[in-house]
Amino acid sequence: MPDSRRSWIPTPPDHDFPIQNLPFGIFECAGRAARPGIRIGDVVVDLKELGLAGGDTLNRIAPEASAIRQRVSELLDENNADLRDNPAVRERVLIPAESVTMRLPFAIGDYVDFYSSLDHASNVGRMFRDPANPLLPNWRHLPVGYHGKSGTVVAGGRDIRRPKGQISHDNITPIYSPARRLDFELETGFFIQAPGRIFGMVLLNDWSARDIQRWEYQPLGPFLSKSFATSISPWVVTMEALEPFRVDPPPQDPPVVPHLAEARGFNYDIHLEVWLQPAGEREPVRVCRTNFQNMYWTMSQQLAHLMSNGATVRTGDLCGSGTISGPEPGSYGSMLELAWNGARPIRFPGGSERTFLEDGDTVIFKGWCERGHRVGFGDLRASILPA
Repeated sequence: MPDSRRSWIPTPPDHDFPIQNLPFGIFECAGRAARPGIRIGDVVVDLKELGLAGGDTLNRIAPEASAIRQRVSELLDENNADLRDNPAVRERVLIPAESVTMRLPFAIGDYVDFYSSLDHASNVGRMFRDPANPLLPNWRHLPVGYHGKSGTVVAGGRDIRRPKGQISHDNITPIYSPARRLDFELETGFFIQAPGRIFGMVLLNDWSARDIQRWEYQPLGPFLSKSFATSISPWVVTMEALEPFRVDPPPQDPPVVPHLAEARGFNYDIHLEVWLQPAGEREPVRVCRTNFQNMYWTMSQQLAHLMSNGATVRTGDLCGSGTISGPEPGSYGSMLELAWNGARPIRFPGGSERTFLEDGDTVIFKGWCERGHRVGFGDLRASILPA
């Protein structure tokens, strides 16, 4: 049934953060060191001032997060006067969102990035391998992934400096140069709450230097082409908030091995968009619109595969979905696909053209669910700084 709850804090119908959402994050502002908060509308609820949680990461409070969120939901309900009618406490507890600086929500011990979109993997295979047989033999049997660099995961709003590295135009002789084929990758990420349990989701931009990657990936895969930066949206949307938006995943063929088989697997109906504002253009333009529900491998399968060899996971570990693409050109989740490896430049109203990202360009990810009410992630935004 639709969740019709309302809060005494006003939120328009199209706002990402109504009372049905209440995501967690870590913020700081003038006079207040980094601490946990919950977002509703255009304000942040200071959980330390409420006496509900402290610390400068969500790692320690993750096991109690559901109870904390429930208590905050009660206090913000339109029929609850405890906080609403106590101006002295309300002034201490509610902080304007525009006045805070967001930090990483968790201390991230480990970061794993998967490769779980059938359309994306097929597009890459068509470009660089065999158009008739784009997938490698293992792709439909396991969630392909690699270990990333947790130390360069950054909270959204921080601009990204163009990386330098080895590139080779003839695949024989390298030069050391700023990357010339810098790309975004539209992804989501999920944080581990406890072994086998997921805390919540974020938007994730797994920035990629395609020319560095082309030279270095032989034979082991991404390394410096990915490790320079990964951006995540700072508000973690809990699995409880996403529960009403469960959908069936696409069918998997052939049947998967037993440890990945799910009696009832599910994805989430998350609308995703990428907006790009080239340097010198007045407004951003939407270049991608897709949906998370099309992901071939589910988050639970990714987590099961990650742990299937005996590897441990810890609270705050981060997993990326891999680039999320749909079946149509306007639903491709990277510049590599949208401009088809440079063969189909994207043209913008002011006259700019792009095949890959240039200095001064701004990339904006948006993500939300909507079915009777809206639950969103907030924008994930960054601009490209010169090397």
